[in-house]
Amino acid sequence: MTTIESRSPQAPSDLVVRVPDTSPETVSAAADAARAAAIGWARGPAHARAAALHACAEAVAAATGELTDLVVREVGKPLGEAGAEIGRGVAILRYFAQQALHPEGEVYPPSDGVSLLHTRRRPHGVVGLITPWNFPVAIPLWKAAPALAFGNAVLLKPAPQSSAVALRLAELFTGVLPHGVLTVLTGLGGTGEAIVDAADAVSFTGSVAAGQAVARRAVERGVPAQCEMGGQNAAIVLADSDLDAAATAIAAAAMGYAGQKCTATSRVIVVGDSASFAERLAAAVEALPVGDPADPATVVGPLIESRPREAIRAAVRRAEAGGARVLTSARQPDGAGWFQSPTLLANVPPGDDLRYEEHFGPVCVVLPAESADAAARVANEVRYGLVAGVYTRNLGAALRLANQLEVGMVKVNAPTTGVDFHAPFGGEKESSYGPREQGTAARDFYTRTVTITLTP
Repeated sequence: MTTIESRSPQAPSDLVVRVPDTSPETVSAAADAARAAAIGWARGPAHARAAALHACAEAVAAATGELTDLVVREVGKPLGEAGAEIGRGVAILRYFAQQALHPEGEVYPPSDGVSLLHTRRRPHGVVGLITPWNFPVAIPLWKAAPALAFGNAVLLKPAPQSSAVALRLAELFTGVLPHGVLTVLTGLGGTGEAIVDAADAVSFTGSVAAGQAVARRAVERGVPAQCEMGGQNAAIVLADSDLDAAATAIAAAAMGYAGQKCTATSRVIVVGDSASFAERLAAAVEALPVGDPADPATVVGPLIESRPREAIRAAVRRAEAGGARVLTSARQPDGAGWFQSPTLLANVPPGDDLRYEEHFGPVCVVLPAESADAAARVANEVRYGLVAGVYTRNLGAALRLANQLEVGMVKVNAPTTGVDFHAPFGGEKESSYGPREQGTAARDFYTRTVTITLTP
């Protein structure tokens, strides 16, 4: 059997876990077991599902310290962020436990005037979830919790780099959820393909290329698919904004967790004196502590692997060769980890991929714009459309820009990172495919509508 190793990015010699690359045959057997388990899970009372999810929340809350340390160790997330993610996971489970008890249908006026014409929501059956490593607790739970709340069984394939966290979550839920209702299947791309082939609906978060492949495979089978993919997010800074507050917020959004968030700020578009703001932003970036993610003070830890680090360094060298200027100093912690200094650039030439492509690391460019309208055009010139930030004291300007930006989410005077789990999450263009995630929107994806006419 082929195995996969998950190693700590701050100490690559530290083997966190070795797991199997699950075969398609094993996936098929797990799907059969899940389908059988889903029948009783869906037909049981909603309050039983709600109670089970509340119990899952309590299990995660009781293991907060252990899970926090494991997240820090396995994916290099800074300690403060890791702890906050566990808390968010608990809140997500509690929220969807309540969602299981919300009204589920509507009543319509019948054509005959006497029948009961109404809708009900039914689960799909088995839902396949393919999740990334950067939020190893929150993303699996914000997919699994609604899927389970509305009566589905779940096949969860975590990213190989976060296998240990996913397996530990499954252990915590053992005895709380019925056998077969939640199954973790570790593996590489072939495992994911087998899950898409076996599931009745699929939710994916990851790269654009992989997400598009998942969507195509699901569409060929005629099953619903939801894919959250890349981002190349802009923050627009108008001249009337609180420039110090904007610089602080953008620095954290661009470089926190080494920029490894789909909502991270990659471009800062400044209307006004861009050179002056770039200096202010560079100072804010320089103030961010870089180092061991287990240190409570650390904001910027390692990249997940060596390959993205080398890609970022090559991209910066290409930009410099074209005339770009690096505004931040190189700060490389001692040790063998995959650390990359937070890098802010100005004068990045047109056509350079740092202006257009997601690099998923602590790198950000400052771009000038002559007006707010011009800034919106620059923000929209990429193939992604996840989230954008707007910094201004002018309410009218904020509302106008919010309408011009081709994104699924707009944050005004707030970092592009950080979203509320009870509100819809998703983007436009190549950032997202299918219905929105999270909040009450989750029911639309994890269930299907059945129209019922009851004639006396």
